[in-house]
This record gives sequence, structure tokens and C-alpha cells, in this order.
Amino acid sequence: HAMESYGYRFDTADRSIVISGDTNPTQETIDACRGCDVLVHETQRSLAARSEIARQFGAKYHTSPDQMAELARQAKPRLLILYHQGADQEGLFNDMRARYAGLFAIARDLDVY
Repeated sequence: HAMESYGYRFDTADRSIVISGDTNPTQETIDACRGCDVLVHETQRSLAARSEIARQFGAKYHTSPDQMAELARQAKPRLLILYHQGADQEGLFNDMRARYAGLFAIARDLDVY
């Protein structure tokens, strides 16, 4: 992991897409995403199951489902796409469904949105 995290916002005539790197939630991320059509953001579900050092690292560089749901509620993307989620995609889906009422998808290689 690099110490910095970068994200990108692409605005076209008919839509806006925001892609976030590995990061914990920040106000800058929320502001950049506000009202976008598509937000592609990483989410790590299993931060609590790791060693203390791994948890501290994960909390600094990754977004938990609770944090992701709050970020999405504030930014209000039309579609939220979650990536970098680990093996338990069904668990992440259930966690997010319980926390976020908006439209979201768990990214898989070669998906088209």
C-alpha cells in the first residue's frame, strides 16, 4: 500500500463516474462523489477478524460496510459498485443490504454496468 490514496471523477455529457482507491472514508471522498451516477469504491468486510496490527492498517486504508453505507447515504450515488471485498461476497451483500437502501452491486471480474 502507498501512503496516499487517489480517486478519480469522470464527468461526461450524460453521466459522472467516481472511482476510489483503497481508503477510509473522508469528507473529500464524499464531496467528490456527491450526486454521481456511479461510485466504484472498495469495501473490506473482515477487518474485525484480523490481528491488531492488521486491524489498525485496515482501518487506515480500507472502508468497512458500516462506513461505506454512511458514505453512500451522504454522497447519494445512483449506483454503488463495491470491489476489493474478499472471498465472502454473500456476507458483504447481506451486510450492505442491512445498512444501505440504495442500489448497489458487488463487483466481479468482467462485469459490465
